[in-house]
Amino acid sequence: MGELVFLNPSSPGGRVVATVLIVLVLLAAVGTFVFIQHFVLSPTPARWSGCGGSFECASVRVPLDYSHPGAGSIEVATIRKPATDPSHRIGSLVLYPGGPGLSGIDFLRQNSVGFESLNKRFDLVAFDQRGVGRSAPVRCLTNAQLDALLQTDTVLDDPQEKQVYIEAITSMAQACEQASARLLPFVDATSAARDMDAIRAALGDGKLTYLGWGYGSLLGEIYAHLFPTRVRALALDGVANPALTVGDLLLGRAAGFEANLQAFLADCRSVAVCAFGRAGDPGGRLTALMRRLDQSPLRVGSRTLGRRLAIAGLIVGLDPRRWRDLDAALNDAFGGDGQALLGLADLYDGRSADGSYSYRPESTTAIGCLDHAAPSDISYYDRLGPALAHASPMFGPAFQYAALDCSFWPVKAKSAAAPLSVGGAPPILLVAATQDPSWPYAWGQAANAQLAGSVLLTRNGYGALSYFRSLCVRLAVDAYLAQLAVPARGTVCESDYPA
Repeated sequence: MGELVFLNPSSPGGRVVATVLIVLVLLAAVGTFVFIQHFVLSPTPARWSGCGGSFECASVRVPLDYSHPGAGSIEVATIRKPATDPSHRIGSLVLYPGGPGLSGIDFLRQNSVGFESLNKRFDLVAFDQRGVGRSAPVRCLTNAQLDALLQTDTVLDDPQEKQVYIEAITSMAQACEQASARLLPFVDATSAARDMDAIRAALGDGKLTYLGWGYGSLLGEIYAHLFPTRVRALALDGVANPALTVGDLLLGRAAGFEANLQAFLADCRSVAVCAFGRAGDPGGRLTALMRRLDQSPLRVGSRTLGRRLAIAGLIVGLDPRRWRDLDAALNDAFGGDGQALLGLADLYDGRSADGSYSYRPESTTAIGCLDHAAPSDISYYDRLGPALAHASPMFGPAFQYAALDCSFWPVKAKSAAAPLSVGGAPPILLVAATQDPSWPYAWGQAANAQLAGSVLLTRNGYGALSYFRSLCVRLAVDAYLAQLAVPARGTVCESDYPA
């Protein structure tokens, strides 16, 4: 699995505020949109109780299977921070940080200060998506098994590596079938969007006000498709295009990360403080480093840094605000010290110093394999190789077999990718950045064309997602959510920092 970190510039040291999973489930942006009957259990108001500080927690009961609501239920864990100016309260604002696989509850606890302005007039609400965190989680592997899985090379450039990788993902699939067979068919995005409607009803809101990032944009699009008249405002930052094929998704992200890599390398060549570029061309040195780590991983205490983890660390470091950290980490690794680069990889994988994981590849894979129809024939992925390598010599081969997990997963996708209609919904605000590697700008443009009445707000710059990268974006999104003020079409915001 993997993540791309974006940072809150207002917090000390640029603390992590949200993440977007990108590698093992790169394709979770393709949704399944089978129409099934509306939630038929009578929603009851959420029973909130204090859970630390100014936060309140509750569980919302939802059907396990919305097509058979009498066949059992699960609890969706929910958290809120009540509005600080209750006399001017508008209602609830539901936040979802993306993933899939990230805990919305942890996100809100850690980052509520970043929404102080919105919190004056909104109760801030977040939840753990079904299959994740505290909401009927899919968990199949021990921490030690996750360590081993994330050491397995994803660049399958010889038959032995391909066999090792297939055995690893097959073992995970078998473990999850044994541990979570009842849950696995029902952790798809459509069910999660219906859970959002149950949360809305339990909050007592007649309509949904929502801010979602990355994968959270897919949940918002599906919600508007299913419940267009129950939308008050939807702001989607980092926009999914649910009509894309597997190959198009992989190519789009490979090209996006290549562009961000080239921006980093160009900066490294042009500034004296870039240590990795002083001893030679940084691009050539990076290629040589990855080749060496593939052949001879570095020992880092009791662990090793191989190519897979090095690429994970590289992806995290491509955030422009981490370029100096990446420079130092690459320079150290080239000299034989992999500790800093492994630390960046641990951010990517959500691994804590004690060896535990804050989110799980099992959850991510379980959700992603229902949300996209991935070809089961391995030759399909073999044929993607030349185009992906052309799009990115560094990332293309690493992404090539990203969806192969789903070929061995015990539950298959429910439908093929397709565009969405949202007739009857109010204007939806889409936010896309020109050089977003995880959610390419072209996807935002395509969704803008598909979603009738939507408005596309552009951020000019590198890095994934935009809300915390541009004051211009934050002000526009906040005004839309609070006042329903839609930005003028064609509005372009700049990033708050170079690149």
